[in-house]
Amino acid sequence: MKITIKKKNLELTDSFDNLINKRFQSVERLMKEMEVKAVEGFEHGKSFSEAFFSVEKETKRHRKGDIFKAEIIISFAGKKLVARSHGENLNSVITKVRDELNREIRRHKTKLIEKPRRDYRKSKKDII
Repeated sequence: MKITIKKKNLELTDSFDNLINKRFQSVERLMKEMEVKAVEGFEHGKSFSEAFFSVEKETKRHRKGDIFKAEIIISFAGKKLVARSHGENLNSVITKVRDELNREIRRHKTKLIEKPRRDYRKSKKDII
């Protein structure tokens, strides 16, 4: 998965880039599982999902309250998953976004698994 990082009113350092990559390793793992299930016959080893991660400081003059905002949008196979968060601490905002995105991915993954099961049950009832 390719992660594109966009920042606003912040300095992007290597440590910040490493923090984001470290936090989103679990998301990448879940996305790889979904990529294998979603598209068969896709070239092995290539990723077809993209992640756009944006972090911003609301304004330069605010010192208190929710001053950091983070958002990640993952697009894959015609779907978009979006997670957003606000907070006072940049690390906690990034963690909240990751947790929300994990929930979105698991919800989508469950839908992919349950749809064929529901269809099978429905067809089984029709036969009986």
